[in-house]
Amino acid sequence: MSNSHLEITDITVSLGGQQVVDQASLSLKKGEIGSLLGPSGCGKTSLLRAVAGFERPDHGRILIRKQEVSGPAEHLPPERRNIGMVFQDLALFPHLTVAGNVGFGIRDRETDKIQRRVSQLLEMVNLESYARMYPHELSGGQQQRVALIRAIAPEPDVLLLDEPFSGQDMERREQLARELREVLRQAGVTALLVTHDQMEAFAFSDMMGVMSEGRLLQWDTVYDLYHWPRERYVAEFVGRGAFIQAKVLDEHRLETGLGMITGHLSTSYPQNTPVDLLIRPDDVHYDPDGEIKAHVESSAFRGADHLYTLVIKDGFRVVCHVPSHYTFEPGEEISINLDLQHLVVFPSVHN
Repeated sequence: MSNSHLEITDITVSLGGQQVVDQASLSLKKGEIGSLLGPSGCGKTSLLRAVAGFERPDHGRILIRKQEVSGPAEHLPPERRNIGMVFQDLALFPHLTVAGNVGFGIRDRETDKIQRRVSQLLEMVNLESYARMYPHELSGGQQQRVALIRAIAPEPDVLLLDEPFSGQDMERREQLARELREVLRQAGVTALLVTHDQMEAFAFSDMMGVMSEGRLLQWDTVYDLYHWPRERYVAEFVGRGAFIQAKVLDEHRLETGLGMITGHLSTSYPQNTPVDLLIRPDDVHYDPDGEIKAHVESSAFRGADHLYTLVIKDGFRVVCHVPSHYTFEPGEEISINLDLQHLVVFPSVHN
């Protein structure tokens, strides 16, 4: 029997006669945090709204704590699903204090128990001294934390978050994602986030899925989604990377223009099959004594390192992180080595 806390099976959703989610399936265990990642219009928000009960699926089933909330014979309204939600605009009540906002959704407890719950949550996010302040007196990050603990105050079975960090800059989004992940961890809350920002998703999640044109292409641990993408779109969408041409020698060896590369192939192919090999920035190491020569095409300074785009043999490009105290100009030659632990290959697009 499944031990899933949230289980989505073959969900299809249509809006205005157009299919926007196509047979999506995923599951989360109790206390797991998941993310749906993809570009605008890919269907991730529609899938989240189906879980919340705002959209009725055409097909498939949604179970929360093994209870069917959407299916062929059942569709519970949002208020009967015991779901918490955090939206992009946060929707804090401006006329209520921080404590008033946090306690707003707790209906089934005595006043002193509500106050204890509010105090406990404010302490969890280090905002206990802000209890009597109003939302406009808080920073954006503090408002985010208030919105989060308000959503988990009634102890929902599942928390849904729709682009909650989008109003922040990139560095702040990642920091908030890590902070709020820790809060959810402490509270043991099962959560599902929708975002277009992969670094935010990596910082926040245990499980992650990539959506494109309504399809959930892969639902996996964040580690496996990055290191073992099952579709080329996922490999290209998640993380930086490039492809070089290769030929399969056997299940552990590839022949490339850079020589033979050994490892474990992500997919079995017959001998001599032409494939494209994924090269991530962390597979490429700057080494003054390296055997592979490359020319710097462009660079981006990132503080601790430079992100170089390099042109190697046969005109292929790879991306490489180099500590920032090594500086190279476009056109300069540098030496690198490849260290691939995972040989992620896809059918060649060059044949």
